[in-house]
Amino acid sequence: ATAVGLAVPALAGRLTHRIGPRLVVVTSQLVQAAGALAYLVASDAAGVFVAAALLSIGTQLFYCSVFVLVADVSTTTAKERPFALVNMVRAGAFGLGTLSAAVLLAWDSDAVLRWLVGLNALSFVVAAILLAAYVRTESVDYTAIRAVGPLTVLRDRRYLALMLAVFLIDLADFSLVGMPIFVIEFVDGPEWLPGALLTISTALLSLFSVRVVDSLRGLRRTRSMQGSAAIYAVFAVLMMGMLWVPTQLLIPYAVAIWLLRVFATMAFFPIAGALSEALPPPEHRAAAMATYQYAFTTAQVAAPAIVALFAVTSWLPWAILAAASLAATVVVGWLGRAMPPTVDRPAALVATR
Repeated sequence: ATAVGLAVPALAGRLTHRIGPRLVVVTSQLVQAAGALAYLVASDAAGVFVAAALLSIGTQLFYCSVFVLVADVSTTTAKERPFALVNMVRAGAFGLGTLSAAVLLAWDSDAVLRWLVGLNALSFVVAAILLAAYVRTESVDYTAIRAVGPLTVLRDRRYLALMLAVFLIDLADFSLVGMPIFVIEFVDGPEWLPGALLTISTALLSLFSVRVVDSLRGLRRTRSMQGSAAIYAVFAVLMMGMLWVPTQLLIPYAVAIWLLRVFATMAFFPIAGALSEALPPPEHRAAAMATYQYAFTTAQVAAPAIVALFAVTSWLPWAILAAASLAATVVVGWLGRAMPPTVDRPAALVATR
């Protein structure tokens, strides 16, 4: 079902050209609502597959179009701040949803599970209604812009380099699943520590993403991304070092290095997202930002394989992350030399410092 969703970015850019990003985002919510409702009526493997495929398609459609919509709604030229604000809301909602699900699942009731899925479907419908009724953008004649596909976008080596850097850094998401395995199985840490670290990251992302992006104004975008990638490499090396940390220092050590990861996340991805919007020519923007999502989806496909390497040795996944992060610093460095200075350091960022 996830593989079915991988075909969506190739079509989402053209669809955005044809009907505009707002209607595509509304459609994505309705498709996801249909997927959630399909779970309620599924009675066999085929029904579950249909439900999962609808959710996968809707999710990919959403992320391929929502940041085009955010860029259109935003009145600022540089999009780091609105993209960071979206990440704050998403992190807060993720934490609230996880907590709500945990409370409901604690009841250990099939009826509660069905209500949970039904509420999920309802939330998608409410989101679609809010978007359709209240979100307005400037009038853009998308049909007048020649639609292009992913191959056209990927012929731009600079955009391909941006996607490669994002893929390499997004591999760090394996740590969201792998960190609990590492802490409990290899470090012999307390069972509550992984949950505490994830809670800390969710809280900080939902509160300080915009503030971190604001603090980087005036710096070259690629310089900020390089610094963030280097921090990811340090984080990976320090995670390996946890194997030799004394037990009495384990908790403060884990919190300190996890804060490095959170800061790097807050700095890297909103700026990379702003570049994904600013780098392509205007007539390629919708297709480019849809294609950009492949950097995340391919990393998500690769992440479970990296987690599986814990079965080989405790340090190998972190070594791969460190190498990927260092490679990203090289790629972003080339990107900074290849792109126009006005894109790498837009006047809007410098003037508002």
